[in-house]
Amino acid sequence: MNIDELTRHICDTFDGVNVLEASGDRYFLYDPDRDLPPERQLPWATIMTADRYDSVSELDRPDTYRLNLGLTKATYVARFGPPPTGRDERGVWRTGVDYAATDVLMPHPEYATQYWVCVVNPGAASLPEVRELLHEAYGFAARKYANQRARRG
Repeated sequence: MNIDELTRHICDTFDGVNVLEASGDRYFLYDPDRDLPPERQLPWATIMTADRYDSVSELDRPDTYRLNLGLTKATYVARFGPPPTGRDERGVWRTGVDYAATDVLMPHPEYATQYWVCVVNPGAASLPEVRELLHEAYGFAARKYANQRARRG
């Protein structure tokens, strides 16, 4: 699945999604009214296309991107155990995974302690789980949005 196909899948599957693009990266927000103030615009999924923020996934390879998903603590811990506690010499979380491996769901190299996961070039091996986790991340974002609206209103 390439970036455009994945973006189309997300936008066609989930209501209320606003996609922001910058430098080829895509940020998926749950913002059904398109009125979130900038300080509340936190993505529930992102697609990163280059090594601008970290190089551990080697995203500068041709046709390479990384899908990142923000999960609940319970879902993250059920799949990966407790979040990592130590970083390596590059500042990347020590998780024992090869962050440049493709089509493998893994903890996020920078945001694992915030229960984010990632997969470089999702494909046949990871897509079933990716689709399931997209629903999880989207539902979590929608609940947070609804809770915020209820507190304000």
